[in-house]
Amino acid sequence: MFDEDWDTLVVLDACRYDMFESASQLEGTLSSRISKGSSTVEWLQANFDGRDLRDTVYVTANPQLEENRDRWDIQLHEMINVWLDEGWDDETGTVRAETMTEAALEAAEKFPHKRLVVHYMQPHYPFVLAETDFDKEHLQQIDGKGDGPSKENVWNQKFKRELDVSGEELWSIYTDNLEYVLEHVEELLDNISGKSVVTADHGNYVGERASPIPIREWGHPRGLYDDPVVRVPWFVYLSGDRREITKESRSSDMDKIQASVVSNRLESLGYVE
Repeated sequence: MFDEDWDTLVVLDACRYDMFESASQLEGTLSSRISKGSSTVEWLQANFDGRDLRDTVYVTANPQLEENRDRWDIQLHEMINVWLDEGWDDETGTVRAETMTEAALEAAEKFPHKRLVVHYMQPHYPFVLAETDFDKEHLQQIDGKGDGPSKENVWNQKFKRELDVSGEELWSIYTDNLEYVLEHVEELLDNISGKSVVTADHGNYVGERASPIPIREWGHPRGLYDDPVVRVPWFVYLSGDRREITKESRSSDMDKIQASVVSNRLESLGYVE
């Protein structure tokens, strides 16, 4: 993905190609790509680790790059962690899509000669607009306001038959979360120049049978690479002049963020090993 030609790469977290194809109303050219991972960590390592990305600013709602920064060789011009402080929405336990669009437009203005990678958290749960509790119960454990049923994420609960929600209902609210983020992606595309690509880090099983063992899977387990988890959209949108991209290092190292903050954000998003 990073080897291809683009000025802005919009990354939707856990967005399947078929879901995007049916839900998107964006005007442009759509094809698909095979992701380099079935999880965010795999995708990040394949695309960031050991690569010269000094022409790139990474604007992200996902804490995973920060979590793994000490293990990887990261060369970015700038990393903007929107999930810190004001960017985090305590009510939903995620970074809202409108917050990400605002941060991305600010980054485009601040870094006019850099490529942008804009990593939204949606359609990955929590399902922002849904009046549901099962996708947000892990917040109770972090806040100490309740026990919650377990620390398992939504998809693990469904896999273990601990979640009494049908696959059809999950697909519906998952798609709603995609439609929600696409509204704000459209705003970004309308206000940024150059060649933009909308894609995803990985997809997600929603009850399909996996291979080589044909059991019904949910979520995006590492090490499984069927179409639902690795076939992702590649939507190209052209607007105005291409940006002139230059490569240069930052004047100082990226600040290290307190480990407990990273851990809490990851737990809120369901990344519990």
